[in-house]
Amino acid sequence: MQTTRVVPLEEGKDPAPTSRTNQSRALPLRLIQLFGMFLVLCIAFWFISVYTIRHFGVQSVVTSVKSTFQPCFDQENNLDLWIKPPSNLMHKMSDKELLWRATLVPRIKKYPFRRVPKIAFMFLTKGPLPLGPIWDKFFKGHEGLYSIYVHSLPTFEAKFPPNSVFYNRQIPSQISEWGKMSMCDAERRLLANALLDISNEWFILLSESCIPLYNFSVIYHYIMKSRHSFTGAFDDPGPFGRGRYNENMAPEVNITQWRKGSQWFEVNRKLAVNIVEDTKYYPKFKEFCKPACYVDEHYFPTMLSIEASHLLANRSLTWVDWSRGGAHPATFGRADITEEFFKRVYGGQHCTYNNQPFSVCSLFARKFAPSALDPLMNLSSKPYRFSLFDDDNEFFGSCRKRYDFYMYRGIDCNTDVASYSNFFTKPTTALAVGICCSVAVAGYVAQMSVLLCNVWP
Repeated sequence: MQTTRVVPLEEGKDPAPTSRTNQSRALPLRLIQLFGMFLVLCIAFWFISVYTIRHFGVQSVVTSVKSTFQPCFDQENNLDLWIKPPSNLMHKMSDKELLWRATLVPRIKKYPFRRVPKIAFMFLTKGPLPLGPIWDKFFKGHEGLYSIYVHSLPTFEAKFPPNSVFYNRQIPSQISEWGKMSMCDAERRLLANALLDISNEWFILLSESCIPLYNFSVIYHYIMKSRHSFTGAFDDPGPFGRGRYNENMAPEVNITQWRKGSQWFEVNRKLAVNIVEDTKYYPKFKEFCKPACYVDEHYFPTMLSIEASHLLANRSLTWVDWSRGGAHPATFGRADITEEFFKRVYGGQHCTYNNQPFSVCSLFARKFAPSALDPLMNLSSKPYRFSLFDDDNEFFGSCRKRYDFYMYRGIDCNTDVASYSNFFTKPTTALAVGICCSVAVAGYVAQMSVLLCNVWP
């Protein structure tokens, strides 16, 4: 009887483990079902995403992000990043940052790319450039051989037309006052911005009242062939020279090193870097050269004559007329623009060029009022217009393409041949000078005694 009772009780315990086993088998099945539903949702989401990308342009957004990001890797090893000039001159660098950036100089002299040296024309102006049309014509056809930089008053809003060479060529500027250090700051600012273009090799400072005296080919060749930079730096013992010296300038500058020169200079790249990187002389001139010491006449001439006097021609390329007296040179307007005036400008010049006597000394002239524009542009084919514009006729066209050189002078042909043989290195130069000079003397061009052409590439 006891056994029959026990067996059912023990048998009654068996269903419990069987129920647990069925539950454990049901759990994986439920997980599989959940995973299947998740997989279906993922596939559905994938289809929806593909549909959205194809029909709503999401892919184009992704592509644009990739295309923007990709050049970051290319530019690290791309030389163009370092040699291409800034596309926008209106940067946000401070003067301190700009001067530092401009002094980054490659130590290897040979460039690993084809570098065409350019002239940087730097215009220091108050605002408009009323003689701009003359410069537009001057630069026409010579793209790639020049750069232009304009420093004006910060309140001036330039409105140059898109076809002007001055369009978008303004740099960040600050107020500059005549005779004060802010004027030199503006000049250093121009140099620093121009140095950012590694192809700029020569730097010319001009004003809004300047005009060129010769065509672009002449000026480019003249500067390129010169072994010196054209910065005046002379010792003036009088009250307007040494009389402006302050003893506090010592020991950096003593009175025997004190120099004076024209504000309008031309320097090569090496001297431009010297000016921009200077921290030795700048504080002295800023503190101790104040009116009646006009710092723009003394700072650069003194500093460059101390640091690199052997590189200076000790003269300016800009013609001015001080014959009327006063603190400023003469200004020329409409009534002054005559043939006789330009005979005076071109004639009677004597200087040295590459340590040889020469009679072409000034490549630019100032000061010209806005009223002089029309007569300058309309001047008949006499000295000025012939020198600057009339170089496309049949006889002279080929000469222009191979560095034409037109001059209004009064020297005989034999003197020309001897004088210019050092200027051009080709052996046929003397013959070219003789032929061109003979044509001039024969009367083909009234009162023009020399036409010098470099007839070889």
